[in-house]
Amino acid sequence: MPAVFLRERSFIRIAGAEAEAFLHNLITTDLVSLGANEARPSALLTPQGKILFDFMIWRDGAGFLLETDAAQRESLLKRLTMYRLRAEVDFGTEDIQGITVAWGDAVAGGPKDSRFAKADIALTRTPGEHGYDDTEALYDELRIANGIAISGRDFALQDVFPHDVLMDLNGGLGFRKGCYVGQEVVSRMQHRGTARRRVVIVKGHAELPASGTDLTVGGKPIGTLGSTVGSTGLAIVRIDRAGEAIAEGTPIQADGVEVSVSLPAWSGLSFPERSDEASA
Repeated sequence: MPAVFLRERSFIRIAGAEAEAFLHNLITTDLVSLGANEARPSALLTPQGKILFDFMIWRDGAGFLLETDAAQRESLLKRLTMYRLRAEVDFGTEDIQGITVAWGDAVAGGPKDSRFAKADIALTRTPGEHGYDDTEALYDELRIANGIAISGRDFALQDVFPHDVLMDLNGGLGFRKGCYVGQEVVSRMQHRGTARRRVVIVKGHAELPASGTDLTVGGKPIGTLGSTVGSTGLAIVRIDRAGEAIAEGTPIQADGVEVSVSLPAWSGLSFPERSDEASA
């Protein structure tokens, strides 16, 4: 019955007559199709299409709750406020600090995280602490095993495109909605199939080195290690170069530790064997 309290999460509430239209035209997620008991990943992008802020979003009462890293909240709130102009939208922060994530027999009444649902795991997100004392490492193990990356641990903000962290596949990108900030770049990557960096699950032949270590093939970097638990971790890599290495039997290493890499099974992705075969 695993359930973990993630202390460094905080909340922004957005309500008002035009809240849904305001957010729908600004962030990556399709809010029209967002279910009443569903939490989806989302992002506010730079005009160049990279992730400026990331968060989870779900319906709450007549408005929406945005769950984000505590260190991001004030900057995200300020940026959202800049876009309000004359829209009938109200912003506020919640006093609740942290969130309880639960899965298996411990699933509670919070919204279900669509990222885990793709991996056939029912995981709920309920604001506040709810008396569970399982360690955060259990959640990290679950995330890593299913290729679910988070900012600050697996990638730096303003450094990745949504496709890099599988937002095109986990409910975080809406491709049938209208324009939003960075949408042109995201759509071009989708339609041209030019996404060559992806999250992979890394398994070491020994304990993995520290986060931030390069994954290399023949001494040349193909990606960077993110979260790790023992000999397992996540990395964002060039899948064309990883595919070539796998096809040719060339070792992939992380600071001298030989590793294997795999794409999350739920993603439906596979490694191309040549650079010109890489696609989304």
